Amino acid sequence: MFPARRDRLCRSAPAVTAARGPRTDRRSDPTAASLVAIGTVVVSVLGAVVWAFIAPAEHFVVVGPDSGAALTGESAHQFDSLAMFGCIGAVVGVLTAVAGWQLRANRGPVLYLGLLLGSAVGVVAMKYFAEFVATLRFPHVDSPALDQIVAVAPSVGTPVVLLVQPLFASLAVLVLAAMSPRDDLGVARPNTDPSHNVDSDPNEWSSSRNLSTGW
Repeated sequence: MFPARRDRLCRSAPAVTAARGPRTDRRSDPTAASLVAIGTVVVSVLGAVVWAFIAPAEHFVVVGPDSGAALTGESAHQFDSLAMFGCIGAVVGVLTAVAGWQLRANRGPVLYLGLLLGSAVGVVAMKYFAEFVATLRFPHVDSPALDQIVAVAPSVGTPVVLLVQPLFASLAVLVLAAMSPRDDLGVARPNTDPSHNVDSDPNEWSSSRNLSTGW
């Protein structure tokens, strides 16, 4: 009686080990980092379109050939355009960091480098594409008449604002990593190690024995 039960126990252990084998749907770290970088650039370009349509133009009155005077309050639009660009960059940085964090199995320095590289390339692409779309919205006026009011397309201005998006992406990753309750940031999944089988866990061996033999 006991040898027969022992045989059934030996036959049930490999089945449990195979059921707990490693996952095969995990992307490689370079692939995941590339996807995050490309996605960040795409979202940055979309942010450029948003900025081009909400950034205000600066209006001038023509006072002479190739010269004009800014209307009252119009000079403040330079700061408005700069602040809007910085806010859009911050939002894009946080959103892309949170989206990249969802790749649980690839969390780590390689994925962060992909996010950082995508943010750097994306914010530069956002600047130039945003200014290009803005010039289409407010085209240059050739030889304007005297006392004519013309609109000048907004521009980003200082390149310092290009640091906002990578900075906020890094801060978002830092906060997410600090809030993670696990030391491995949740990368490892329980029972995915192929060396983990019923022989290494007495409790699982007991459960398997109960299921297989009924005692």
